[in-house]
Amino acid sequence: MFSIKETALSVGFDACGIAKAEELIEDASFMKNWLSEGCNGEMSYLERNFEKRINPQILVPGCKSVVVVLLNYFPEQKQLQSIPQIAKYAYSAIDYHTVIKSKLIELEYEICKYYGSDCASQTHQHLFVDSAPVLERRWAERAGLGWIGKNTQLINTQFGSYTFIGVLMLNIEIEADKSISSRCGTCTKCIDACPTQALSENKLDARRCISYLTIESRNEIPDKFREKLSNCAFGCDICADICPWNVKYSKPNSHSELKPLPEIVNYDFNSWENLSDENFKLSFKQTALNRAGITKLKQNFKYLK
Repeated sequence: MFSIKETALSVGFDACGIAKAEELIEDASFMKNWLSEGCNGEMSYLERNFEKRINPQILVPGCKSVVVVLLNYFPEQKQLQSIPQIAKYAYSAIDYHTVIKSKLIELEYEICKYYGSDCASQTHQHLFVDSAPVLERRWAERAGLGWIGKNTQLINTQFGSYTFIGVLMLNIEIEADKSISSRCGTCTKCIDACPTQALSENKLDARRCISYLTIESRNEIPDKFREKLSNCAFGCDICADICPWNVKYSKPNSHSELKPLPEIVNYDFNSWENLSDENFKLSFKQTALNRAGITKLKQNFKYLK
């Protein structure tokens, strides 16, 4: 008997769950308030396609089921604390979008072989990797793959929160999994550890978040945050590293595609500061670091000393 979940594991994912495609009413209310407060900062794209973001049946007409997959990215090798810190998701030589998309395409191919080509939309994008109006973490929660913790990250009982999320929306009804309620309890370690106080319970103010300040924002980092960057040059793992679920359950991934690029995990301040634009493109063009670019990275470095 064909199993989407078993097939997802066979193509290289670490976990798979299924949710019923329906409007995310509670999320719609939360997002409206969050956006009205300006918590998205310069990320104006979050204000667009609002209806598509909260309703998969508008995003992908005919959608009935949401297949969600996880890929563990916790690295075996980690950086020394004394050098500029790069978020763990960006360690690999190949951008995670490329890795997950190729596996999702393979999964879709196998599903279509069994259910027929009509099970996937022929006219609308239906395969998503953190690059469309999709609330991936919410769908992962609804698919029984974990819960959204107080640091707003998905926490999985097997891998913690160091997982990438992929989404495949299908035009067929598949038995949905039961969602998991929060297991954070009274713990507030992530909130307490955030140097810039970007977190309140289950809410992130992007304007204060180190990841946003060092990647998404194109402006200079505000004075009040420069001394709180905690040696983070690209992204931030502080709230994740301190989470008890990660401390206990995070384990090195087994994916060759996510093998850390030596330059990313080993470059010190001098290596980064002396890196030319040309050499950056040669070494890091296919990595997640390319999203920020060398100009933004060097802007960040000057505040870390």
